[in-house]
Amino acid sequence: MRLENFLALTHGKLENEPCVNSFDNTVFEAHRVKRGDIFFAYDEEDIDLAVSNGAYGIVFDKPIQVSDTEIAWIKVNDIDEAVKRLLRFKMIEKEVVAYECNEIILKLALQVITQTNFVVIYGDIRTVFKSLWEVEDRTTVLFCPTLNSKDMFTNVKTLSKIAIEPIEIMEQTLFETSFIYDNTFYERQLISPFFIPYLAELLHLFKSLKIDFRLRKFTPIEHFEAVFTNKNFEIKDFGTSDKVLIFEQNTSLVDSEITFLHSRAAWAKIICIIPSSVKQPEDENVFSYKHEKEILPILKENNFHFALIVGVDKSILTRTVPYHTQLTLF
Repeated sequence: MRLENFLALTHGKLENEPCVNSFDNTVFEAHRVKRGDIFFAYDEEDIDLAVSNGAYGIVFDKPIQVSDTEIAWIKVNDIDEAVKRLLRFKMIEKEVVAYECNEIILKLALQVITQTNFVVIYGDIRTVFKSLWEVEDRTTVLFCPTLNSKDMFTNVKTLSKIAIEPIEIMEQTLFETSFIYDNTFYERQLISPFFIPYLAELLHLFKSLKIDFRLRKFTPIEHFEAVFTNKNFEIKDFGTSDKVLIFEQNTSLVDSEITFLHSRAAWAKIICIIPSSVKQPEDENVFSYKHEKEILPILKENNFHFALIVGVDKSILTRTVPYHTQLTLF
């Protein structure tokens, strides 16, 4: 890319009069810089290495010392915004179409194998840049606007909720589902029936856009995540105890998850532990906490089959959950 085009796209200001007038690749890691690259200096301590490796340009948003006047030193107001502006240009050039979705659909999509002209983006702006910069022309991108800015795209569409072909549930527990889709039977998938409507929206997108896909074994997606424990809250293998902690960090899902639990496990004692800063559901079995250290005492003081714990993840327990899909008790 020519220097003048780069400045126009990023709204950058040239701090010197360099000898170079174009760049080859955009690089974020100083040790990966090669001669002719432009380096985005998120950490000013990496600049010397990038220069010594042959960078033709340094992009920065904090005060720095110019060390080589032959290369371009470009000041921007915010590096992340500069990267977004570059991506926006590339997405227009490649005629990319972006579909926005919620966080659950996005995380389910990350577990589906698709053809290369469908890309799911997730992560910080540098990770997104690496995923998108070299995509094929007219690629379809799926993103979540609460996780990544939609400013990278000009052509943004929403998912349709009208299914071309429904998902037929054959067997279900609270945390596993066997279902048929497109004449294929998926047995005992580690996906709660709570997520099936979200999966249906995703599969509808694939069908409507004629995108080839293949479902693989689902793994936990950090929402409505079941952790089986004993009475001492020691983590047990999946499905091997009758006391279950369910972790949910997204507070907007609490009401629907409580409704789901009561409808599918009416026989069970269910409690909910939620941050005091969040609006409390009207239920006598809802407990609030100000600090996560209060959660375990609440669990120990109450009898329950299921405890929906909101605002934290399973790391509050002593060790990680062993992933093992044995028969459940439900």
